[in-house]
Amino acid sequence: METIDIAGSIGLMAMVVLTINIILGIFISTAYKKTAFWQKLPPQIKALKLIEIHNYTAYIALSLVLIHFILIPLDPNSKFTFVHFIQPWHAPHQALFVSMGVIAFIALFVVVMTTQQVIKNKIGTKTWKNIHVISYGTGLLFIVHGLVMDPLLKDRPIDFLDPEKLLVELCALLLLLAFIYRYQYKVKNK
Repeated sequence: METIDIAGSIGLMAMVVLTINIILGIFISTAYKKTAFWQKLPPQIKALKLIEIHNYTAYIALSLVLIHFILIPLDPNSKFTFVHFIQPWHAPHQALFVSMGVIAFIALFVVVMTTQQVIKNKIGTKTWKNIHVISYGTGLLFIVHGLVMDPLLKDRPIDFLDPEKLLVELCALLLLLAFIYRYQYKVKNK
């Protein structure tokens, strides 16, 4: 397995973890413990602290994305250098979608760092919540990045039936359903 394959696999793992993280965040923000569905779950499931899982998945996702970034320039066939992550618009392949990946990473970093209790206390809950809304846009960016980027960096057309792309499409569907659920909750509880 080449370095670029490993980087792509880690990127996919990051996307799955980010999808889980965003869905958990939506559950937490919608008073999930009051729902009939939650009440019917076994006690072992209800004993889980979703906020802790949500926090851990954020750190895991951030770490995976960082590893994804670091590995890509280590493969000489990728033609990427670390400078391309500072100036993604000069990337040798699919610069627009590389830029989306970099922006998603920066947004994820900002959201995770502002969740640190010291920072959260300094900026206040209202500002923290407003920053946390960035997660929705981040989800869109990492889905588009994962769907459009050629995993071998050969600028091939998208194969929507490729197993990797099907995983991205599944994450996109789950996020869409979660976003609809969150929107309906907001409308209902105005």
